[in-house]
Amino acid sequence: MLSEPSYLAARMVATKIEAHLLRHVEVARQLGEQDLAFVPSVSVIESVIDIAFWASLRREEGHPPKISIAFLHPDQAVKPLIFEHKLRLTPHNLTKLAPAVEQPGLHIGVWYDGDSLNIWGTTHQIPGICFVLEVVEPGLLVIKHRRTDGFGKFVNICVLRGDEIKMVDEQNISLDNCPELIESLLDMPLPSAPGGSFNILVELATAMRAHNRGGLVMIVPTGSTNWHHSVIHPISYPVEPAYSTISALLTVEKDQRNMEWKQSLRNAIDIIGGFTAVDGATVINRDNELLAFGAKITRAEVSVPVDQMIVTEPVTDSVPKYMHPAQNGGTRHLAAAQFVYDQRDAQAMVASQDGHFTLFAWSNALNMVHAHRIDILLM
Repeated sequence: MLSEPSYLAARMVATKIEAHLLRHVEVARQLGEQDLAFVPSVSVIESVIDIAFWASLRREEGHPPKISIAFLHPDQAVKPLIFEHKLRLTPHNLTKLAPAVEQPGLHIGVWYDGDSLNIWGTTHQIPGICFVLEVVEPGLLVIKHRRTDGFGKFVNICVLRGDEIKMVDEQNISLDNCPELIESLLDMPLPSAPGGSFNILVELATAMRAHNRGGLVMIVPTGSTNWHHSVIHPISYPVEPAYSTISALLTVEKDQRNMEWKQSLRNAIDIIGGFTAVDGATVINRDNELLAFGAKITRAEVSVPVDQMIVTEPVTDSVPKYMHPAQNGGTRHLAAAQFVYDQRDAQAMVASQDGHFTLFAWSNALNMVHAHRIDILLM
């Protein structure tokens, strides 16, 4: 018998998570996908979240656990490592296993056997739309699922931090009464919809967050040099010719995109992501070509300081906020807002050292800078 969850947030989100998974599994089946995971029941989701939360607050030899739990039967895994004796899914057992399973891409396999949840082993490969729970740090859990194409970052469903619950808003539900905001979002280089194909900017954002140094990326129109009016010259590190590996790889037909292609694309994204750690802005064009890095942003000569913008977040029931750019973050955020204010056909991405990630774009509908925080999609 599954025990009654004592972490209240588990009960509050389990039904919504089940509905999300069922919806995406149904869509995937309609598209002809075959390798799909089983969707855990509400009670199983509650229990996994509850056990993982209490495990996250423990320590093993002074270190908090960082683990990824995947709900699947061993038969659905590819070349799994299977324990001779299954372990009950408990905070104690998760904490004890944590040091061995912290490497990226490795999941603890969990399955419901009759009357209890058991750990059967570990696996690197899981089926599409597989329920995954990641323990990021004490009290911080991210519930996500694997994309059906298997490439790129998993799709986040929900983020739980103690008693704070953030459900990803797939259809901008909270903005239904603000058509100008929806129109503004459509002009942004936003991540693809949950369950959709991978998005280069999402993968670049993930690479930016990985080095934990913060970063600033400017996305400018291909072939345009107007952005030169908003940077200090000479540019510290111009790239000539432009680094165009990503754009070249994206010309490959989809039926020819094998594992070697995926690894080449990942390597190219990581190269650009690494340059974002250098002080200053990294500049790419809409074709994902690297033009420069370490660029110093400045206000254009014919412009004025930006004094107001609107901030939104893809979280159910979130409320848009108007604020001065300086209230939204540090110098990177202010530079991004000014750049977009001056170069209205460009966008910007800012990664903070504290983990926040924000997209900036000029909104013609609102006639101001629009900042959209998407860290909930990237954890």
